Amino acid sequence: MSTTGATADPLAALGALPGVAESVESVRKAVDRVYGHRIMRRRSNEITSEAALRGARGSAALSGADWALEEVRRRTDFSGDAEARTVGAALRLTAEAGQLLSIWRQSPLRVLARLHLVAAADKADQVGRPRQEGEPVDEPLVELPLPGAAEAHGRLEGLSELIIAGGSAPALVTAAVVHGELLALRPFASHNGLVARAAERIVLIGSGLDPKSVCAAEVGHAELGRAAYLAALDGYVSGTPEGMAAWIAHCGRAVELGARESTAVCEALQRGAA
Repeated sequence: MSTTGATADPLAALGALPGVAESVESVRKAVDRVYGHRIMRRRSNEITSEAALRGARGSAALSGADWALEEVRRRTDFSGDAEARTVGAALRLTAEAGQLLSIWRQSPLRVLARLHLVAAADKADQVGRPRQEGEPVDEPLVELPLPGAAEAHGRLEGLSELIIAGGSAPALVTAAVVHGELLALRPFASHNGLVARAAERIVLIGSGLDPKSVCAAEVGHAELGRAAYLAALDGYVSGTPEGMAAWIAHCGRAVELGARESTAVCEALQRGAA
């Protein structure tokens, strides 16, 4: 995403693209339905915990570790093969995201570095910093052209400036841009997809759209499937109004599906309490 141009608030300008307002409104209604459920008034902590688990499972699936939910729930050791480490990284990131909300608006780059450190702690020489020129990127499921390190650094700084400046853009638009930009740039040597989805979660929580973190977009992204996810990302990278709007709509649908999942959890808990 270009952060320069005539408008002082490019994120707000994206909110005016055709179809985006409808996506924003649809997401708001889906989130409101979850928060209005009677179980949320009494057992919201349980819903938050379950959404975190399911969100981590979904994010790991999009990074190539598509485990059954019960396997993620049962497992205690994630230090084995590559898939286990991916699931473990997703779980750590989900737990860490809620601890970084107060820092995000002042220093998003610091938060992103922390997220990468949490995800990739086994690669000590490359963790917690953007990649340098010539360093390879281990992100095999995202096959887009890779920007050079200098371009990635510059665009990351621009994204940070937009977040710090704030603005009137809807939370969905900001979350989608943060997510898409991190995937397009792949600023770290590894785990960019996991970090991008954790950052999206932070925006949705910190904006007040989903303050209890019960509408896990990662659940929806996984349900929509990797092919649809990558096709929508192509639209974002194209930079066209149609492509950007399609990516935002895709992210909106993912949040709606995450909300639907938590509504189903609420219903199950209600039946159990009846």
